[in-house]
Amino acid sequence: MTTLLAIEWASVGVKTLQFILSFSILVVLHELGHYLPARWFKCRVEKFYLFFNPYFSVYKKKIKDTEWGIGWIPFGGYVKIAGMIDESMDKEQLKLPAEPYEFRAKPAWQRLIIMIGGVVVNILLAIVIFIMITFVWGEEHLPPQNLKFGVYADSLAHNIGIVNGDNVVAIDHKPVEDINAVESEIAMTEAKTITILRDGKSIELNIPADFISQVSKNKFKGLIIPQIPTVVDSVLPSAQITKGELKKGDQIIALNNHPIKFYHEFIALRDAFKDSIVTLTVIRNKDTAELRCLLKDGKVGFAAVPAEKMFGTATKKYGFFEAIPVGFNRCFQTLDRYIGGLKQIFTGKVKANDSLGSVISIGNTFPGTWDWERFWTLTGIFSIILAFMNILPIPALDGGHALFTIYEMITRHKPSEKFMEIAQTIGMILLLGIMAYALGLDFWRLFK
Repeated sequence: MTTLLAIEWASVGVKTLQFILSFSILVVLHELGHYLPARWFKCRVEKFYLFFNPYFSVYKKKIKDTEWGIGWIPFGGYVKIAGMIDESMDKEQLKLPAEPYEFRAKPAWQRLIIMIGGVVVNILLAIVIFIMITFVWGEEHLPPQNLKFGVYADSLAHNIGIVNGDNVVAIDHKPVEDINAVESEIAMTEAKTITILRDGKSIELNIPADFISQVSKNKFKGLIIPQIPTVVDSVLPSAQITKGELKKGDQIIALNNHPIKFYHEFIALRDAFKDSIVTLTVIRNKDTAELRCLLKDGKVGFAAVPAEKMFGTATKKYGFFEAIPVGFNRCFQTLDRYIGGLKQIFTGKVKANDSLGSVISIGNTFPGTWDWERFWTLTGIFSIILAFMNILPIPALDGGHALFTIYEMITRHKPSEKFMEIAQTIGMILLLGIMAYALGLDFWRLFK
């Protein structure tokens, strides 16, 4: 019960809406990648569904030969093409002789195009999204040199020798452009050294071999964040001020007479006085003021000025044609990093238990407030990941079907329908098992 009460449900609602919209875009366009070539090659498409619909559908409508609908299990979607062994495992139709409009009656090259159509669409979608993000928003980052107070070093950073006030300037001798990308850069490149600036002196620190697994286990948290004073950016409706007034621009310098210089110090003190009325000392227009408030669920009820707003960011703008190669590179750098992450799991450098996640983990990556740039960035990332996962040569995935079709094209021998049924069943059991395991991990983390 305590865990449920501690959840910010408004933030969860915004994250959920963003996840549903992003996931719906990806699934619908992926399935259109199968649907359109199937129709071009005169296949009958019996169903087109967003989400899965065992036993009943949230919505359905039949237009000509196709039933269009929305299911109730948000784990994907599907198109049911006549004469194809797919997620529906409908085998009755296969007992009859093949009809001209069926998938199994088409030449192998046409079936291959239908199979890989969804992956192609996801790749193209990711490229377009990254190009448009680059064109509309450019590339924004927080350079280390902008940090007036250096970084706050959390537990993992302390383990490799970083202390509060240091500034991270290079990873494996490559200059850091964005201080917010340090954790992921270390993990994905398997960095060996990190260079910091301390009191004007450059110091190179070695990164331990097991550091990547620690960063992954912490979900890329617990390393460094910019040190910032606690300055109020906006007061939230949830704030319960019992005496005085909290205003935009106030800098909190003490809580119950405990001095506060930086925001991480405020967080630690705030948590220590959870659900009690405390005295806040603030600087307002160079004067000192005091107010009292209830730390409901350990929170005052304000948004702090972020480091990006306090210190300023560097943004590089691109024209449309300039954005095309940059967008291409961002897309395939994302894929390269994802493959690198999988490689770390299979080589044992990162534990699967620390990295796997279900729709809960995916949904939690979206911000608690609506941010279109972040939304489209995550949608682009998930699109290229979805393409990669689907092209894996696993039965029940597009890549599995494509593999059997390529085998047929090379050997001129088509796998039997019985073999395809068994392969599809094994693939479905494997995928459902992984999904159930990932969902279980997320629930364990949530209630842990």
